[in-house]
Amino acid sequence: MIDDKEMTSRTDTTIRRFADMDDETEQGGGEFAELFKESIKHHQVGEIVTGRVVHITQEYVLVDIGYKSEGSIPVSEFLDEEGNLTVKEGDEVKAVFDRKENQKGYAVLSRRKAERLAAWDAIDEAGGEGGIVEGKIVGKVKGGLTVDIGMQAFLPASQVDLRPGGNLDKYIGVTDRFKVLKLNKKRGNIVLSRRVLMEEERESSRKGTLAGLAEGQVREGVVKNITDYGAFVDIGGVDGLLHVTDMSWGRLGHPSEMLKPGDKISVKVLKYDQEKGKISLGLKQISPDPWLAVENRYHVGDRIAGRVVSLAEYGAFIALEDGIEGLVHVSEMSWTKRLRHPSEILTVGDEVETVVLGVDTGNRRISLGLKQAQSNPWTQLEERYPVGTKLEGQIKSITDFGVFIGIEEGIDGLVHVSDISWTKRVKHPGEIFSKGQTVQAVVLNVDAENERLSLGIKQLTPDPWSVIPATYRPGTRVRGKVTSVTDFGVFLEIEEGIEGLIHVSELSREKVASTKEFASVGDELEAVVLSVDEGDKKIALSIKSLQAATEKAEIESYMQAQGEATSNLGALLREGLRKNGDND
Repeated sequence: MIDDKEMTSRTDTTIRRFADMDDETEQGGGEFAELFKESIKHHQVGEIVTGRVVHITQEYVLVDIGYKSEGSIPVSEFLDEEGNLTVKEGDEVKAVFDRKENQKGYAVLSRRKAERLAAWDAIDEAGGEGGIVEGKIVGKVKGGLTVDIGMQAFLPASQVDLRPGGNLDKYIGVTDRFKVLKLNKKRGNIVLSRRVLMEEERESSRKGTLAGLAEGQVREGVVKNITDYGAFVDIGGVDGLLHVTDMSWGRLGHPSEMLKPGDKISVKVLKYDQEKGKISLGLKQISPDPWLAVENRYHVGDRIAGRVVSLAEYGAFIALEDGIEGLVHVSEMSWTKRLRHPSEILTVGDEVETVVLGVDTGNRRISLGLKQAQSNPWTQLEERYPVGTKLEGQIKSITDFGVFIGIEEGIDGLVHVSDISWTKRVKHPGEIFSKGQTVQAVVLNVDAENERLSLGIKQLTPDPWSVIPATYRPGTRVRGKVTSVTDFGVFLEIEEGIEGLIHVSELSREKVASTKEFASVGDELEAVVLSVDEGDKKIALSIKSLQAATEKAEIESYMQAQGEATSNLGALLREGLRKNGDND
């Protein structure tokens, strides 16, 4: 490449050369001058000329076109999109002869005009409107794209692809064939379509595909779009439905987990309805069904590793191999924790070790256990806490039927409401206890198989009913406060936590019209023990019998007093007679 100074020097030399030749001609230079003049080409403005690059400067490319002076073309007409020069000395180029000379004495040429004329010639050769030309998409303009076909042409956005819309930037740089929709030479406007050719190609491909399509064939296809229920695949101008259930032998939540638009895949034609034009495709059918070998590969008790692929409220799905998944139910995840959701201990992607609990090839189910891969703390619980062991723990929760006491990590024991007190009628444990309270209890039973630990609080003290029969024998008089009045009788507390029932028939020897009129809660009454039932923890009391006993005692006391008075009178009479006799 030469600079402008050298170029000016070369221009002056050329001018002098032609001046010298003219002088020689005038002096009768003879045959040489005549031959030189004949060798100089005479180009017309607008003519397309062909020449060879002789020099390149920073601004111009000099081309020898056989004219009396070299032609110049702006360097900018030889730069690509990245600004790189696309020509070198010695290359042959075509250009339009634009002007005979510029200020520096060079013929002015235009490569772009030549390309434009060549493009119009190509369009004419292609048939004008409706013809097919080749070009490269080079830019984005309002409403579409620009295509370089030797000159700038317009490609509307609606004519870019089979499915118009989306990001047009992805098409820039694409070289393809285009159909000429409209052209106007005067204005230099050309409108192209890529879509029309794609539709024609698709229709041609579609006819060929349908002509040879048959069920059972394996076809190459391209994923067109994804839906919730599957994917549509182009298998050669024809779209078939690949349902989500036919994508994988394993469980698949959504087609997008496996495929995306543009993916090239091999599919099997499962069904072809020629009348309706519907094609059902299968992807999993390309490979053998892995469930056919499951029964021989997985056995109950086997330890197997897998990866958590999905979580549900009822459990976790574990991928064991391609197309084979097993379910770990939430109840089979921990020996000690009461899990509300698998996410409390597992996350998708976790690698876990499980134990096969069951294999159902008919329903394609494998039941797995996570906790079975670990030692069961319940099996050693009976050794650590034999029946009768006294222990202490915090109340974890309170229910209508009892309280749960934390014994160790993940293991709670239940104190049933009936094992809270020997004597108190506990309607709800919350009346006595609160969550977080520390209490003592006694181990009543350990059921390792059902993972249950039964505790008792009342068993910390002796059962008072064991001495009740000896303390309250029939006929024993008792006094207490009325704790409850019912239609069938009155309950009387004779000591803390010990109640007896005075049946309505035992309230009085006279008929009692209403128990509520007879007594009220808090009244103090006296009664006599009729009977004691240690098994059912019941004491029968009677006021009527107490009244009868009282009356009997009173009569006996009176009769005894009368007897003693008579005896004393007789003694006095006998003593008086004796004294009188002595006086006589």
